Amino acid sequence: MKSVRNPSQGPHGGTLHFCRQGLIAINYPARQFDIGRHCTVTDAKKLCPQLILQHVATWKEGDERWDYHDDAAAHIGTHKVSLDPYRLQSRKILALIKECLPQNQQKVEKASIDEVFLDLSAQAHSILLERFPELRNPPPYNDPTENLPLPPAIALDWQADALVDLDDADAETTDPDWDDVAILIGSEIVRDIRAEIRRRLGYTCSAGIANNKLLSKLGSGHKKPNRQTVIRNRAVQRFLSDMKFTKIRNLGGKLGDQVVSTFNTETVRELLSVPVEQMKLKLGDDTGVWLYNTIRGIDASEVNSRTQIKSMLSAKSFRPHVNTLDQAVKWLRIFAADIFSRLVEEGVLENKRRPRTINLHHRHGNQTRSRSSGIPQGRILDEAALFDLAKNLLSQIIAEGRVWPCANLSLSVSGFEDGIMGNMGISSFLVKGGKLQGPKASSAESGLESPVVEPPEKKRRVDYSNIQRFFPKRETSGGTIREPFNNIDAKEVSRSPASEGADANHTPRSPTNRSGNHLDWHLAKDLYDEERGKAALASQSAGARSQKGADASSSFKRSARGRSKVEHGQSRLGF
Repeated sequence: MKSVRNPSQGPHGGTLHFCRQGLIAINYPARQFDIGRHCTVTDAKKLCPQLILQHVATWKEGDERWDYHDDAAAHIGTHKVSLDPYRLQSRKILALIKECLPQNQQKVEKASIDEVFLDLSAQAHSILLERFPELRNPPPYNDPTENLPLPPAIALDWQADALVDLDDADAETTDPDWDDVAILIGSEIVRDIRAEIRRRLGYTCSAGIANNKLLSKLGSGHKKPNRQTVIRNRAVQRFLSDMKFTKIRNLGGKLGDQVVSTFNTETVRELLSVPVEQMKLKLGDDTGVWLYNTIRGIDASEVNSRTQIKSMLSAKSFRPHVNTLDQAVKWLRIFAADIFSRLVEEGVLENKRRPRTINLHHRHGNQTRSRSSGIPQGRILDEAALFDLAKNLLSQIIAEGRVWPCANLSLSVSGFEDGIMGNMGISSFLVKGGKLQGPKASSAESGLESPVVEPPEKKRRVDYSNIQRFFPKRETSGGTIREPFNNIDAKEVSRSPASEGADANHTPRSPTNRSGNHLDWHLAKDLYDEERGKAALASQSAGARSQKGADASSSFKRSARGRSKVEHGQSRLGF
């Protein structure tokens, strides 16, 4: 990044450093002078007199964003280092990598600010089937366990890749297998991505191509800068045997020191002779099996496509220490501005993502105190809101006493979640009376005729919920009515003009039909009387039973009242 920002530095060996003479980034020309991160600025200048120094970007009190300050090294006590430029460029590179891969086949894991893992299995498989259509055929003899026929005898063009040699030099002349072809396709994809990053962003990249994350990580650092190393399956043991296992991920710290002291070696070659049972005995079952597989290049971890951040942190260690509330509040303002600028890039203004929790850590001597609170979700989240929440947390810590001098302060937000987009208030679903005719007017102006729908004629509701609905209709010369049996005047039944006109055209009913309707009416009336008699008899029986129950209840109450007496201030339960 530093060479992209300052192209004039060229091969002079420009370095980036921050407070107290520490170096945090060294370009490859400077490394040729044996300058490392543990060197001070003074020592680095002795090793390389033509060294060009560039201070990292810093936050300065009162500034709304980070910037490169020429006097940052002299005022590091009032400046805070900002890594936002690196984060910004990292996001650009990650977006470009995803753009170079098929949308439905990309699997990208962001491992750090300058490192990603790519799972190219799906894309390499599709390209493999395009180049060798015979692979689409059924397996030999329809047996899935049968080996595939060897690929055609073609020379694999690895171009400028750093190809790890095989154990047997004569094996390079033998025909390749399908693993070699798949690795070759993966190397072609990675080479194109690296070229595109160099062309569009100006950055060089190193890469490692292998069949798992462990080997690809080791391969990416094998030939730097701007090279890619290919580790074929047949070359794994040759690649690892001469390596110190402390360079392998997760073996460079306390676990690596324990393995060295336990087995008195730090090379993979000598550790390969240790049986797995002895490793399990010395290191435990899980660690022993993991170490046994790791030094053999076996790694089953998958590429995780999760690329969104989980938390944001802004911190400062004070030298000299902070001794007053005003000084601490000034730094909280810088922390809030630092975090909010990164929240803007995450889409907090558009409500794409926002945190739920804010945390403050305070260190006084050997004592660290922490306070946290929720971030209101119904309000706009801005720099002022973060600053107010941070001051509130600091006041809670100060209330406990013994907080000065302060050696370190850190502010963080966490619990990120996706925001809800497109919400509307309830007012958007309500239409004012004056606006109801709006759509009709607009349609009339546009010349489109809307169909006129006549409202249906309201009919009088006639209650036929009782037994009348079972009675047959009786036709008359004036219309159709139901034959009543309960002295309801037939004139109260409304008739529509249409029905009257239709019935008026019908011929009168014959006497035979009227006689049949009359007999049906008497039969229905007899049934009604019979049902009404049964209902009355049932109500009388129920009344008698309820009366007996009431007598028994009153008798029980009288007997119970005789047995017990209610005390003053008490009440008797109803049951």
